[in-house]
Parts: sequence; structure tokens; C-alpha cells
Amino acid sequence: MSPKIPVYLLKTKSSAGDHYEEKFSTPDGNGSEYDPEFVPVLEHQFDDQGMAKVRGILKNKQIGRTEGKQYGGMIFTSQRAVEAFTKLVEEGRGEDNWPFLQDIPVYSVGPATTRALKAVPQVPALQVFGEHTGNGETLAPYILDHYRAWYKDQESVPALLFLVGDKRRDTIPKVLTGAGWQLDEVVIYGTGEMKSFRDDFSQRLQTTADRPRRWVVVFSPSGCDSMLSALDLLDESSGKAKPKEPNRSTYIATIGPTTRDHLIHSFGYEPEVSAEQPSPEGVWNAITGYRTLE
Repeated sequence: MSPKIPVYLLKTKSSAGDHYEEKFSTPDGNGSEYDPEFVPVLEHQFDDQGMAKVRGILKNKQIGRTEGKQYGGMIFTSQRAVEAFTKLVEEGRGEDNWPFLQDIPVYSVGPATTRALKAVPQVPALQVFGEHTGNGETLAPYILDHYRAWYKDQESVPALLFLVGDKRRDTIPKVLTGAGWQLDEVVIYGTGEMKSFRDDFSQRLQTTADRPRRWVVVFSPSGCDSMLSALDLLDESSGKAKPKEPNRSTYIATIGPTTRDHLIHSFGYEPEVSAEQPSPEGVWNAITGYRTLE
């Protein structure tokens, strides 16, 4: 029997059962088995100033459908933003209908963020839209159409509140503000590479150096340089990736176009595959599809 194919998932394992682990713990259609392993890359810290601002907005009931509210909807594009928001919601539990968001649309970029939003402790549950979009480029025009329809009885749409991290793309703000809408971004958490990541990843790679094949799945532009360096794919003098070896055994997959483009433009490295959807199924299909094509 062939050894299992290591799949290094460069992310923190979700606490309530990780769907990536579940997906890569089953054989593919060709009988190959995988060995998923999580390697945390990023550490997150809540931003005190941003948290205080959103806390005040919630307590003053400034998000709602009725006229006179400061915001009429919310946007989330990361699980970390949802975690920060959930912390604020839990602080105020006990008050009837808290956090008073039952009549607004909440927009989400993909399945993982949507699952996190649906777990936010509000009764009735938040009304979450946009799960099918998968990325900001698709979510932004969806919001334009959906949000206009939601507030079709008003002369103009109310402002939207976008909870973000300190590292994010400007795709959604450009589209919405370009349409003349007001969008307020509040940085609610910060992200940085864990100091231990490079050494930790290098040590794990040593244990599978003799495998005929292994995959590395990259979920964020942060830490890409350390990842390439640990794989001995980075020319330290130029800061660019070394040419690919034809007989290489390590392949790289990205969660989507943002991380893929970062690898290409910043390091001159084109990953073998990029998931069409930012989900366990998307990554699984990309990896197993690449293998099938060989």
C-alpha cells in the first residue's frame, strides 16, 4: 500500500471540528489516502479601539432597518472578524432581542464565514446572505443588487458597516463607494505571522522528506515568504522563488486567487493549483483534480 500523502494545512485547526480535516481524512476516487496536518501561521489580536467603536454602535442600537439608524447592514469577509463580533455579542447577552440585528442583511463571503455567523448567539438568528459568492469580487456586485432590493422602499440605501482586519483587500470598498454608497470599515482585529511558524514548519517537513508526494495548502498571503523559505524554494538574496525542479515532490495549493496572485506577483512562484471555491471541497477538488490530470 502506498504511504498516505501528507497535506500541510497552513492554518489553525477549527475548534469545533475542522471540515478540512474531515475532507482529507477520506480516500479520493483513485484510492489515494491523505494525511492532513495543521500548521498554524497567524496569530490574531482584537483591536481595542475598533472593538470599543463597534460595542458602542451595538449598545446604542445604531444598526437597523428603520430610518435614522447609522447602518442598515453589515459585511464580513473573515472568520476572525466574526470571532471578534461574537465576543461583543456575548458581552451583552441577557437583554431581549440583543444585539437587535434581526431585520438587517448580513453579508458573508464564503461557507466558513457563514457558518461562524450563523452560530452568533442571536434569537432569531442573523439573516446571512452571499455564502455562494466565494470571494470579494463576486460578493460586491451581489451586495449592490441585494441591498438595493432590501431597501427599495427608501430613497437611498443606508450605510453599511464592514468589520475587517488590518490586512485586507479594497475590492469591496471600491465597488460600493464607486456606486456612491457609504461604507464604513472598522478594523476589529490585527494579524501577524507567528514567530515560531518557520521553525515549526521546517521540523514537520523533515518528517516527510522521503515521501514521493506532499501538498502544502496556503490560506493567506501572510507567511508566504517563511513558507517558501522552509521549503527551500526562496532565493534569500533576491527574495524571489527559485526555479521549480522537474522532479519535485512538494506541491502548493492556495485557497483562492488572492493568495495565488500574491505568490505570483511577490515571489514569482505559481502554485500548482488554486481552489475555485474557498472551501474544503474547493481545495479537495483542486488537489485531486491536479493529480488526476497527470
